[in-house]
Amino acid sequence: METIYFIIVVFLLSLAVFGLFVGVSNDAVNFLQSAVGARAAKFRTVLIYASLGVLLGAVMSTGMMDVARHGILTPVHYSFFEVMTIFFAVMVANVIILDMFNSVGMPTSSTISLVFGLLGASFSIATLKTIVNPSLDYNMLLNSGQALSMIIAIFVSVAFAFVFGWLIMWISRMVFTFNYKKHSRYSIAIFGGIAFTALSYFIFLKGVGNSPYMDAGIRTWINGNIQLLLLITFGCSTVFMEILHLFKVNIFRVIVLMGTFALAMAFAGNDLVNFIGVPLSGLDSYQDYVAHANGAAPNAFMMSSLMENAKTSPLYLLIAGVIMVVAMVTSKKAQNVIKTSVDLSRQDGGDEMFGSSSAARAIVRFFQTTNKQISAIIPANIKHWIDSRFDKNGIILEDETAAFDLVRAAVTLVISSMLITIGTNYKLPLSTTYVTFMVAMGSSLADRAWSRESAVFRVTGVISVIGGWFITAGASFLLAAVICLVMYYGGIVANIAFIVLVIASLIRSSRKYKEKKATENRDKDVFRLMMRTRDPQLVWEMLQKQVRRTQSDYCKFALEQFNLIIDGLENEKTSSLRKAQRDLVAAKQPLKKVRRQEMLVLQRVPRMIAIERNTWFHLGMNSNQQLIYGLRRMLEPIKEHVDNSFNPLSPELIADFLPIKRSINELMKASCAQIETGRYENYRQILADADNVKDELSILRKRQIDRMQDSETNSQMQVNLLYLNVLQESQQLLSNMRHQLRAAKKFME
Repeated sequence: METIYFIIVVFLLSLAVFGLFVGVSNDAVNFLQSAVGARAAKFRTVLIYASLGVLLGAVMSTGMMDVARHGILTPVHYSFFEVMTIFFAVMVANVIILDMFNSVGMPTSSTISLVFGLLGASFSIATLKTIVNPSLDYNMLLNSGQALSMIIAIFVSVAFAFVFGWLIMWISRMVFTFNYKKHSRYSIAIFGGIAFTALSYFIFLKGVGNSPYMDAGIRTWINGNIQLLLLITFGCSTVFMEILHLFKVNIFRVIVLMGTFALAMAFAGNDLVNFIGVPLSGLDSYQDYVAHANGAAPNAFMMSSLMENAKTSPLYLLIAGVIMVVAMVTSKKAQNVIKTSVDLSRQDGGDEMFGSSSAARAIVRFFQTTNKQISAIIPANIKHWIDSRFDKNGIILEDETAAFDLVRAAVTLVISSMLITIGTNYKLPLSTTYVTFMVAMGSSLADRAWSRESAVFRVTGVISVIGGWFITAGASFLLAAVICLVMYYGGIVANIAFIVLVIASLIRSSRKYKEKKATENRDKDVFRLMMRTRDPQLVWEMLQKQVRRTQSDYCKFALEQFNLIIDGLENEKTSSLRKAQRDLVAAKQPLKKVRRQEMLVLQRVPRMIAIERNTWFHLGMNSNQQLIYGLRRMLEPIKEHVDNSFNPLSPELIADFLPIKRSINELMKASCAQIETGRYENYRQILADADNVKDELSILRKRQIDRMQDSETNSQMQVNLLYLNVLQESQQLLSNMRHQLRAAKKFME
């Protein structure tokens, strides 16, 4: 019996290592993007500061391990078998949740997944125990008070992060303006002193000061002299910052690098429990059972040892920290942090990660109305003075590729690290991803980086994040509870089955992620290059190539889907029809995104060209949309017909349509080739041939109507009407192809 639990522990530890690599690869952008986005230092320098912060934060995070041990459940009432079932179920649920959410592109959080997964799995076992033993109740089995505190802290942190990010950024910008070097003679030292003192309090005085590695006497002295230490720290740091400023040292750069260290340390201290807390608790449970069970059955040995505070070996924590540093340094995502980071806080225009929603539009309209009402009662001279403090004409960027200035980078890093460190000191797991995200959103709002053209998209981003939290919480709770029950009753067979499922899920997720990123990175790189190029004529040349590629890709896509649909109808292949349905539905959002991206780039080309080509650009994009919509109209009745096993197309109808099918393929291939190459020698011939095929389709429709009228029975009425729809939509497909070809040619002229 010990063997299966040993295998489970090894598997949990393997998932912990995997989680560290994936987690850091995904989350490194949170504490790197501010420094790199503002170009505060070379990327290697930023990595060094972040690595030191991660190592220190990992070693100091031992207190957070108690969250997994007894933060949710009261282990004294649980047996070794029950505890291991809970821990294993939580890790399996986390992997499945991550895979599911990544597949549909929804935001998720490892912190929320951990807390609610533990709560769901513990709740399911607690329910079984109360049924078997009525003397037990949920208050005894679950640490409900601590669990509620964690949940409240997680969700309240989003509001605090946004509000504090907005407020501190607004005050900072009012003081320094965008031309911060002109307005920082004395205020910069005070700002630096406040930032250094705040970070020192939460990281060193509270974090390191309360560390179990610190001598008890020193901890007592620090806690008893906090106010004096803060006063000394503020005075010394302010004087030091002023001296540095007099020696022409950029204080904001110092604060950004210090904030990067602090946020990396806060991330490691807070998030490490998400990756290794449950596996290490499982390891401690296994070691306790092997050492003290004395032959007792796994379901009879109670886990009172987990009630003690975690005594995680510093070696384990150091190894975890080293793994995180290695992942951060070697990860392609970390090395290309600007290329992969979310652009929601940039100062200039660009592509938006999120679309728009009705809720976001309503919120934006409400605040626009409120802003007008407030502006009406503020004296004009005060409004003018405030506006002058936010004048972006004098903005100071480290170089032309910087996404925002050092002032915003400093505020984002300092506020984010402070909030996360507060949670760590109170043993409350917060989501570093979303705290950083919300601070960045709040600071960018205060910085007036949200224009009327981008506000609705960014509000949608906030709503999506909050919605993702709630969905993650509910899904983690339910999934962990169900998996825990299956493991509880399924025994060894269920455990092995879930191990196989997790491995298969990880392999599948890795493959899909690589395929998805390969396509996304190609498109993002082209778009960024166009948005960063300063020469309008060069932008126009790149846009022509991009639009040509977009139009030819959708032309080829439409032809591929047309053949899939017709093949599915003629051969009654439901698999082909299902694939066509998935592909056509999935094509809608990327087309909207590409249209918005290319429209943003069109605004950067020479003005007269933009005005002249604007109509043809939109006509081409509308043709792409109509190609997709027309194919969906063709597909829906065909799929329903084949799914219901209605009468198939007769050989006569298939033979009638075969020449049309060939002609459509030849025409669309020729059209795609002309768009792709930009050579339109046979442009008019293709349009004329398309008109001829449309005439042939009209003849076929007339012939089919005559057949239906001459028929003496209605047995084939369903399939005959379906065939008429195919002919009609085929005509429309050719019309859309003609419009696309004409728009592509006119756009390039």
